[in-house]
Amino acid sequence: MNYLVISPYYPQNFQQFTIELANKGITVLGIGQEPYEQLDEPLRNSLTEYFRVENMEDLDEVKRATAFLFYKHGPIDRIESHNEYWLELDAALREQFNVFGAKPKDLKKTKFKSEMKKLFKKAGVPVVPGAVVKAEKDIDKAVKKIGLPLIAKPDNGVGAAATFKLETPEDVDHFKAEWDGHTEYFFEKFVTSSEICTFDGLVDRDGNIVFSTTFDYAYTPLDLMLYKMDNSYYVLKEMDPKLRQYGEAIVKAFGMKERFFHIEFFRDGDDYIAIEYNNRPAGGFTIDFTIMLTLSTCTEATRPL
Repeated sequence: MNYLVISPYYPQNFQQFTIELANKGITVLGIGQEPYEQLDEPLRNSLTEYFRVENMEDLDEVKRATAFLFYKHGPIDRIESHNEYWLELDAALREQFNVFGAKPKDLKKTKFKSEMKKLFKKAGVPVVPGAVVKAEKDIDKAVKKIGLPLIAKPDNGVGAAATFKLETPEDVDHFKAEWDGHTEYFFEKFVTSSEICTFDGLVDRDGNIVFSTTFDYAYTPLDLMLYKMDNSYYVLKEMDPKLRQYGEAIVKAFGMKERFFHIEFFRDGDDYIAIEYNNRPAGGFTIDFTIMLTLSTCTEATRPL
């Protein structure tokens, strides 16, 4: 089995994934921008071959590198980075080389907040009212429909980047002045809860959940951005059955296979409100060796006998 890892060097704590794949006897190939000499020794020893490109942003260059590895090592069975930044590159390469996994058309539901909300509703999970803003005329319509206070986020965005909290008509005017007029925004009713929790885990190639857990976060992404707080979270020993029910329903609705998922919720009293579905593992140092070993085991199980 040939497994192509995109950007195997960064983030550094994700290197263990490559190492565990190699420990399972899988041929691991890598494409990245860092010089080979910069790779940590355990990572170098785990890669059958590493192809350095000048610019990972150059899709044609990365495609040529992939084609070379394909020619030299045979068909590639998986392509993955597990990194939000490279998800679209991963998908484009899978489509180009007919590799199992999410293709560009499959990413719409995991990139756009408006599309996520449709699937949250389909899964029967509580959400707050929302509206897409594509033009200035949509702003006042959305404010009238949803009511203040509300949160304005790029429909296709990560975390709290370029997020506005609109509480007053003056805030709305400020947004109009700051908005570039091109980036599509998604307006949602502001949720007063400051409790953020998640449903995180991993699905196998058939979409079955093989691992799941939940985190509680000390601060909301908006508070982290506005007040420059230090991020912190902890793993709960036991998961609320209602949260598990919601999480499993969402995973089923999104229909992803052989992937991590990171689903964010507001805790609202004894209920939950879905916020976002992330088609990747949680960021930072959340992923530990055991999770990487679990995923490598799922991958190994797909190899023909």
